Amino acid sequence: MNLQIRIAEKINPHLFYGWIMLAVGFLGLLATGPGQSYNIAVFVNPLIEELKLSRTAISSAYSLGTLIAAFGLSYIGRMIDRFGPRLMIVALGLCLGAVCMLFPFVSGIIALSVAFTAVRFFGQGALTLGSTNLVSQWFSRRRGMALSITSLGFAVGNALYPPLTQMLIAGIGWRMCWVLQGVFVLALIIPIAGILVVNKPEDMGLLPDGDPKPSSGEENGMEDGFTVPEALRTVTFWLLAVGTAIPAMLITGMIFHQISYFEGQGLDAQSAANIFPILSVSMVIFMVVYGQLLDRFKTSTVVSAGILMNAVALWLLYIADNMMLAGVYAVAMGATQAAAMTNASYIWPRFFGRKHLSGIQGTAFTVGITGAAVGPLPFGIAYDVFGGYHEAVLGLSLLPVIFGAAVFFTRPPTRAARHEKSE
Repeated sequence: MNLQIRIAEKINPHLFYGWIMLAVGFLGLLATGPGQSYNIAVFVNPLIEELKLSRTAISSAYSLGTLIAAFGLSYIGRMIDRFGPRLMIVALGLCLGAVCMLFPFVSGIIALSVAFTAVRFFGQGALTLGSTNLVSQWFSRRRGMALSITSLGFAVGNALYPPLTQMLIAGIGWRMCWVLQGVFVLALIIPIAGILVVNKPEDMGLLPDGDPKPSSGEENGMEDGFTVPEALRTVTFWLLAVGTAIPAMLITGMIFHQISYFEGQGLDAQSAANIFPILSVSMVIFMVVYGQLLDRFKTSTVVSAGILMNAVALWLLYIADNMMLAGVYAVAMGATQAAAMTNASYIWPRFFGRKHLSGIQGTAFTVGITGAAVGPLPFGIAYDVFGGYHEAVLGLSLLPVIFGAAVFFTRPPTRAARHEKSE
């Protein structure tokens, strides 16, 4: 009997061990911070000044790195299915920490592109995939709530990393700041994941949610869930994958151009920046609410509503020409982000089972991150062509309407419906 099982068996009689795994997943998402846009954005101006690169060059390197990073996630997903979340979270945390500590050695656009690719791959993509997969293995009936709480790790990182990173850059420089972020990742992930993580409840004779006996869905879902090739052959997979990629594209584009947009609407830069705290608070609140909705109501209905919130946010953005309307937009945008983050992890085990979850979810992450990588482009093109963003905002709002309606009528593939409850 290994150390993890011995620890788990001592804790579980007093507290369902899935809650410990939820805490590990939360910390895993917090540790992805160095690879997230909210952290990297703080480094842009120091990189421009020291490397003598244009803003366009750095933006292009970042978009290219994000796009390239997306295409390795399906392979990482298959490795998580093969070796289990514990080993992979430790390995991915080690890699992310090492990449952060090597980032200071970049000296030109090629090295910077490689560094962006690596930090986005291990941070934004792979470690996120491993952390959310772990939580999905331990919860089924309460998976929506569990994943929404786990996703608060991202929201907390969104609040903490930018000011702390800015303070460190001002105090010790951007290079040493990357080193300290690497040390933080290693110190947080390696011991916690290595000592505490048990891959799935079945490894210690338990069931998801701590249920005393299996329901018919859980009894078969783990063993006979869809394989990756089987999932990819279904229309449902691609509809859901694109349906979750559309929010990723729109949210990234809207956030990327948000300050510029509101300046064009007559708000000063500081007022435009003040919208972000409203958005963050809204996201935290709606994450918890949205997870509860997923657990209580029909999956396709709730996911559809979450996608349609993108259209509502875009319509509010279209008319927001004062601080009050901008604040209303920020609340809707926070709800949109909460739905998008929870959907991206929740729907795959619901529709396709847990046995090959990481491979399926990794492929879906590839589609979603590809959408995020190209998100700023249509808004930028609209600005260059029309001199503003209104045409893009209004035109792109049709996408969540179309795909939200399509997801509403989506039903699980027949095999998934037999193996794990999807509504």
